[in-house]
Amino acid sequence: MAQVSAADVARLAGVSGQTVSRVANGSPRVDPATRTRVEAAMAELGYRPNRTARALRTGRTRTIGVVVRTLASVGNTRMLEALTAAASAHDHAVLVVTLSDADEGADGALGALADHGVDGAVVLNEATPSLRGAADPGFPVVAVDAAGSDRFTVISSDHAGGARAATTHLLGLGHRVVHHVAGPATSYAASERESGWRAALAQAGAATPAPARGDWTARTATRVARELLADRAVTAVFAANDQTALGVLHAAHALGRDDVEVVGFDDVVDAADYWPPLTTVAQEFDELGTTAVELLLALLAGEPVAERTLVPTRLVVRASAPRA
Repeated sequence: MAQVSAADVARLAGVSGQTVSRVANGSPRVDPATRTRVEAAMAELGYRPNRTARALRTGRTRTIGVVVRTLASVGNTRMLEALTAAASAHDHAVLVVTLSDADEGADGALGALADHGVDGAVVLNEATPSLRGAADPGFPVVAVDAAGSDRFTVISSDHAGGARAATTHLLGLGHRVVHHVAGPATSYAASERESGWRAALAQAGAATPAPARGDWTARTATRVARELLADRAVTAVFAANDQTALGVLHAAHALGRDDVEVVGFDDVVDAADYWPPLTTVAQEFDELGTTAVELLLALLAGEPVAERTLVPTRLVVRASAPRA
């Protein structure tokens, strides 16, 4: 079967070859009715633009790079899924680079992606601490959960606001002190959540105990929480994420501490099926991934974007810390 060409699409749609090219390249210089007619002709004929030829014409590969430290975390996986879907909807491919401890960091990964011809990149969560700037000033980068920089655009959840809401909720249940099992000290998200916890305690005039330190995993949190909950005065715990909260609940059960109330962070898919069902702060992972792509495409188009975009979080109340 002969390969369908742009000329075939033009004949069927009754337009010029240049109009077909504009539609294929996403140009805004096509009226909606014509665009619809051309896209219908493309679909009917099974036409797919030649990416290599288009890259030679435009200097763009329509490929987005993604730098990630791990795909084992729920948040990274969900964001990558949303990011990939958003890129595909805009006719862009995605090239993923996973960092290891031996790598030189996000900057090195950005350089490698630039060498592979990607148009720009998104850097996710745990990969951002090693991010100092783009491979070159003309290489656009969007970072998810990072401290601000004039070298890249940032989008993040309102970690501090969510942590304040979680801590305030526990205080509202009558607890005089809310303890915190924190995430890794190197994590931007963990630092922001700890900051929000401290702010809520300070606003309430409550004591601020030293946080216990976890590593996002339920296993470590179980060990840490067994030591913490050995003190019968500890009755409320804000956990840095839902896996940490699971470890705290496990430790509480093992110690027979049914008086401990726990709030997590993330609202993972299984949070409602924990026992007891977990009160937690929900992150909008889909919105983070989709918006990261939209910001990057806007940068590629030369459009102005905010240096920092904050995505709201929301408290989801369940049985592990029910309403009073």
